[in-house]
Amino acid sequence: MLIFVIYLIEIYSLAMKKILLFTLIFTLLIFGNISTVSSQEKLVDEVVAIVGGNIVLMSDVETQYMQYRMQGNISGGKQVKCQILESLLFQKLLLNQAELDSVEVSDGQIEQEMDGRMRYYIQQFGSQEKLEEFYQKSVLEIKEELRDLVGDQMKVKEVQRSIMGEAQITPSEVRTFYSNIPVDSLPLMNTKYQIGQIVKNPPISIEELTKSYDKIKELRDRIMEGESFKTLAILYSEDPGSAAKGGEIGMFTQQTMYPEFEAAAFNLNRAGDMSEIVKTEVGYHIIQLIERSGDYINVRHILIQPKVSPFDLEKARHELDSVAELIESGKLPFNEAALRFSDDPGRVNGGLLINPINNTTTFESDELEPNVFFVIDKLEVGEISQPVMFITKDNNEAFRILNLKMRTEPHRANLKDDYNIIQAWALEQKQAEIIQKWVNEKSQKTYIKISERYNYCEFDNEWPKNVLENTEN
Repeated sequence: MLIFVIYLIEIYSLAMKKILLFTLIFTLLIFGNISTVSSQEKLVDEVVAIVGGNIVLMSDVETQYMQYRMQGNISGGKQVKCQILESLLFQKLLLNQAELDSVEVSDGQIEQEMDGRMRYYIQQFGSQEKLEEFYQKSVLEIKEELRDLVGDQMKVKEVQRSIMGEAQITPSEVRTFYSNIPVDSLPLMNTKYQIGQIVKNPPISIEELTKSYDKIKELRDRIMEGESFKTLAILYSEDPGSAAKGGEIGMFTQQTMYPEFEAAAFNLNRAGDMSEIVKTEVGYHIIQLIERSGDYINVRHILIQPKVSPFDLEKARHELDSVAELIESGKLPFNEAALRFSDDPGRVNGGLLINPINNTTTFESDELEPNVFFVIDKLEVGEISQPVMFITKDNNEAFRILNLKMRTEPHRANLKDDYNIIQAWALEQKQAEIIQKWVNEKSQKTYIKISERYNYCEFDNEWPKNVLENTEN
């Protein structure tokens, strides 16, 4: 739940703690029903709140609090439990509104959402086997247990979106927000960088493509003659993530891999079946099915990547040298040069690098790749680098020149240098006010009772004082 705050320092500190807490709560809402926290078995469960026709159990609060403590958090105590309870009250209030509004989500939408979440958690655990071992259930069993919960959460999101509407913030509101912040409460902003790049990807020659194809074909022939796919993957595969594991990728579902790879993999029917040679943007593959489990499959593969020749790599460097000379001589602005000569999709944006963390064009030093920071740290604003080699996403060598467009010094937040950030904070406060107003209005019109065991709580919102007497189940 978003909390109403007046000053930026409160947003900056309290809200960050709340975001971390509610991220934890969101995760626990997904897996709370299948948690293996053994101490939960010792709890005598009890209804601690009722919101409309929905209940909150003491185990909901205590399990999440125990998980919070298990992550190394030792501060907060009772107030953290209050925050957990209030977040659950908020979720139940939204769910109650979804029921009143007859909000519906289709089975297909729920299935797609669950698939996405399973992919994420399998990635976090490292493999499907580790996920299933931790929860002592198969992925299909986990999905079935979570189906209703995920459906409820999707309905809650729909209600929340409708409450927020098209909340926008005007420049005058941003200025007012900023002017209301005490000077000594303005947070210190770290150095930020804005960087442009012009990339030259050397072409891969026909000879190299043919060489790589012949190599993967030879490996496929050897497997067809009886050699071990797993052994040959360890010896020859050029996929660093799977080669050491005999080419095994781990369980995945559709819309996860390269389309060509997926099409071939999901066309395999029985364990041990092997695909024809498959070409993707990273190279040539052969794929062997290990197992199927519902919508998921596990395969191993061998990848052979065509390499850029030293000649073509050097040619790319010379081309970028010429581009750099045009820019440095003033004959061509960097933005135009990026649009005309760069092989990177970002050329349409003047070659600006996009920060994947916040989808902006600014970076703090620890958000930059080390090889980028090492180059731009030596540049003056407006200066461009010499061509430097880097490894592309498809694991090939290429060259680029970097342009340091902006470097800010550490400073207190101000409208000139940090307008976008302050605008986002102002919008967050406006959204928080909308949410709080909605909660306070709806909670007074909804049947809500809260256990007297939480009488000590100081909630952010005005929940009704109706007391639910302690009753053990």
